[in-house]
Amino acid sequence: MAKLGLRYRLFLSHLAVMIVGLSTLLVVNKLFSPRLFVLQLEQLEGSEFRLFRVRQRLVEVFEFTWSRGAFWSVVVGGTAAGGLSYLVAKRIMKPLIQIEDVIQKVAAGRLEERLPSSEIPELSRLALSFNHMAANLEGVEQRRRELISDLTHELRTPLTVVEGYLEGLADGTIAPTVDIYQRLAKETTRLRRLVNDLQELSQAEAGYLPVRPQKFDVRPLLRSLVDRFSDQLLEEGPTLTLECPVDLLPALADPERVEQVMVNLLGNALRYTDTGSITVRAWNEPGKLWIAVKDTGQGIAAKDLPHVFERFWRADRSRDRLSGGTGIGLAISRRLVELQGGTIQVESELGKGSTFRFSLPSV
Repeated sequence: MAKLGLRYRLFLSHLAVMIVGLSTLLVVNKLFSPRLFVLQLEQLEGSEFRLFRVRQRLVEVFEFTWSRGAFWSVVVGGTAAGGLSYLVAKRIMKPLIQIEDVIQKVAAGRLEERLPSSEIPELSRLALSFNHMAANLEGVEQRRRELISDLTHELRTPLTVVEGYLEGLADGTIAPTVDIYQRLAKETTRLRRLVNDLQELSQAEAGYLPVRPQKFDVRPLLRSLVDRFSDQLLEEGPTLTLECPVDLLPALADPERVEQVMVNLLGNALRYTDTGSITVRAWNEPGKLWIAVKDTGQGIAAKDLPHVFERFWRADRSRDRLSGGTGIGLAISRRLVELQGGTIQVESELGKGSTFRFSLPSV
C-alpha cells in the first residue's frame, strides 16, 4: 500500500473504514437480532397469544427478511460510500497535483510560477505559504543577478585602471611618478573595500560576526563621530549637529559595532546631502536606547523604502558607483543591529530628506 498513490490510499482507507463499519453491523445483528426476536416471542406466548406452532416459521421469515435487507443495505451503502470516497480523494488530489506541477516548474527555474487558491482551507494556506516562498526566491534570484552585474562592474573598473597603469609603466609610456602610484593605491583600496564589505556581510548574515555586548555610555561615542565627520564637511556643505541629553542611560551593546553602524549611516547622509543639515539624535525609552541620523538630503521614494536594507540594492541603478556605493553598508548595519537585539527603521520623503534610526537594549 505504501507504493500506491495518495488518491488510491485515501480511497482504500475510506473503503476499509466502511467495510469495518458494515461488518460490525452485520455481525452484531446476526448474533443478537434473532435472539432478541425469539425472546420477544416468548414474552408474547406468556400472555393471551399462542405462537408456539408458528414461532419457528416466524424466526425463519425474520432471518430471511433481515438477510435480504442487510444485503441491499450493504450494496447501496457500499456503493454510496465508495463513490463518496472516490470524489473526496479526487477533490483532495486535484490541488495536490497542481502543487506538484508548480513545484517542478519552480525547481526547473521558472520562479514566476504561483499556486492557485484552493477550496480546502489547509491547502489554501499551503499555497499562500508556497507563493510567499516562491516570491522570496524570485527576489533572491533577481538580486543574485544584480549582484553579479554589480560586482562585475565594481571589479572591472579598478582592475582596468590598474592594468592600464601597469602596462604603461612596463612599456615606458607612463612615467613612474608619485601621482601614478597614488592612483594605483586608490584603486587597490577600492578593491579591498569591496572584498572586506562582502566578507563582513557574509559573516553577519551567517551569524559568525562576533558581537560583544557591554554596558557603555553612547554620548562620548556620538560626540567623537560628529567631530570626526564635521572635519570632512565643506563650508558650503551641510551642518552636522548632535542632540543628546547629558543624562542618557547607558546601552548594552558592542561599542565597535555601534560605531560601525553610525559610520555607515553618517556616510550615507553626507553622500546624499549637499546642503542643509544632518542631525544625530539619541534618546531613551523604557528598556531601549534610540539613535537617529536625520538629514535634509535627496530622500527616498516611498516605493523604494521596503528595499532600503536589502543587500546590493540601490534606488537609482544608473547612479555612479563611487557615489552610490555597493549597496552593502545598510544591509550590514541592519544585521549588526539585529545581532545586538535591536531594530532599525527608516522614514524618508523624496526631495526632503531621510531619517534612519535604530534601537539598542539599555541598562
